[in-house]
Amino acid sequence: MIFEKINTVPTSDELVDKAFRRGTRAMAGKDLRGREALLKANESMMLTAANILSDNLGNIVRRFPSFEHLPPFYYDMVDIIADVDDLRQALSRIGWASSKIHEISRQYVQKIRKSESPQQVRKQAFGRMASIMASIEDDLLYLNVVRNKLRTLPDVRDEPTIVVAGYPNVGKSSFVSSITGATPEIASYPFTTKGVSIGHFIRDDVRYQVIDTPGLLDRPMADRNEAEMQAIAALKHLDAIVFFILDPSEYCGYEMKDQLQLMNEVKEKFPLPMLVGANKIDLNNVESEATVQMSTMTGEGVDEALDELVKMLNQEVIKEPLA
Repeated sequence: MIFEKINTVPTSDELVDKAFRRGTRAMAGKDLRGREALLKANESMMLTAANILSDNLGNIVRRFPSFEHLPPFYYDMVDIIADVDDLRQALSRIGWASSKIHEISRQYVQKIRKSESPQQVRKQAFGRMASIMASIEDDLLYLNVVRNKLRTLPDVRDEPTIVVAGYPNVGKSSFVSSITGATPEIASYPFTTKGVSIGHFIRDDVRYQVIDTPGLLDRPMADRNEAEMQAIAALKHLDAIVFFILDPSEYCGYEMKDQLQLMNEVKEKFPLPMLVGANKIDLNNVESEATVQMSTMTGEGVDEALDELVKMLNQEVIKEPLA
């Protein structure tokens, strides 16, 4: 997963406490008799604390992915969650703080060496470092919130993809389970309350990805908030087709006219090829606009639907790959 390397972002106070404790330990047990020993001890204490702060801040910046090289799908996801420009600015301020603390440590090494009161100079250096850390406190808190959200994003891979759509209870989850042969992995978008199901299957040595997106492609567009609409738009970056499932029996609780209206909205708003399938033909084999007929309960027609989906994917020219 692309965001797994982002560790918990510590607070300003946590980093300062860690750095100053390590700095104090660097001076512990040393013989402080004589001017030279005192100078070296205070220099070591100051440099140790500065390196802890500078290195930790630098690591925070490095562990966030480069936005210039982020796949388009994930770039859009990050922009929805955090606003890429705000995230860039926060990371830039953290990077500045890392460099500034390193610069201060170099300046104060010289001051300590020339001072008649090295302990007092070292305290001044600590004061400046603490002031810089306080100035980026909000940035560190913000980055940790973003980090926690990014790590919940589903692991969408660079593979031919089937995005399953349709009203709730039409059989989307059953279809995903039946063609993947296992319980799909469940992940979540930070801006929806429902988990995204992701499964995989292999055909002719090619691995395919199947995504069921409850909360995104299962209700009228007018009912969605801005973040959900942006998430729908982000899916266009995938090498994907849409499998829209209808339930002509209406056992799902939604009339066919409403299901067809949603289908047309998805066609209009979601610029990917679509295959329409009718499920639950074992309950009521009603004529519909579906290209394929199936029953995820009995398995009838499921293989034929999958064959058609794979055929469509293999015919598609990849316009904008995930990576």
